[in-house]
Amino acid sequence: MADTNGYELLDSGSFQKLERFGNVVLSRPCAQAVWRQTRPKADWQQVTATFFRDGGNQWRGRDKLPETWAIEVDGTKFQLSSTDFGHLGIFPEQRDQWQRIRAVCTEYAKKHNRPARVLNLFAYSGGSTLAAAHAGAEVCHVDASKGMVDWARKNAAINGLEEKPVRWIVDDVTKFLERELRRERQYDLLILDPPSYGRGAKGEVFKIENDLPPLLTLLGKLISPEPLGVLLSCHTPELTPISLHHLLLQQFGRSGGKVEQGEMQLRGGPGVLPVPSGSYAWWLA
Repeated sequence: MADTNGYELLDSGSFQKLERFGNVVLSRPCAQAVWRQTRPKADWQQVTATFFRDGGNQWRGRDKLPETWAIEVDGTKFQLSSTDFGHLGIFPEQRDQWQRIRAVCTEYAKKHNRPARVLNLFAYSGGSTLAAAHAGAEVCHVDASKGMVDWARKNAAINGLEEKPVRWIVDDVTKFLERELRRERQYDLLILDPPSYGRGAKGEVFKIENDLPPLLTLLGKLISPEPLGVLLSCHTPELTPISLHHLLLQQFGRSGGKVEQGEMQLRGGPGVLPVPSGSYAWWLA
């Protein structure tokens, strides 16, 4: 059974972060945490497992981890599993964005008397897809990794969303968008969380500094006449909130609306220092 308060940042510092995922407590690298740890050293030593990057990616205590386990974050369930890269299948710093996606899609459906059409690119394990589907939106979920798309479909299933109108697409994002343009498909809400560097389904190379601007140009041709907006986020240190603001303003600001931006954060309870964890920007029509 999923823990209804399944994620908690417990502490950070000395280039590490201490987090609870259900009953599992993990210590993982955190380049941003240049400050001192707050909790006693004993708390950091009583973890379920620790992930290291020194000498190559490796887990200490991985045999203590369940093969898979479920947690619930803000009403959405996620199936977790340890990966060789230290990821678990969830990025909790996105939880504010998931809440907002759910809210704006609900509001859009009431205003326009139809579901919002949502395109989620680089969609990973589906947090944004699940948020939109919970709000009744029609979603197209795109990722180059078949394994991640399968993982997202499992997350949909444990949330009772398997019958919702979600298209699950394994493809290179740019090639998919070019086909969607030829099909004259349009979307009300565009969501993308591109990696700094990645490879497509057939080995296509994506470098965010080179490929993000033309990708946004292509997306500008797919936005509907009754747009909801665009959510752009990333974990690339060079792309600050202001950088993302300018990208969205130049591509979508001509149509009016407003652009908001900020830092994504991991947050804990009282007295726990929040951890900056990437940037986001919204263009809202």
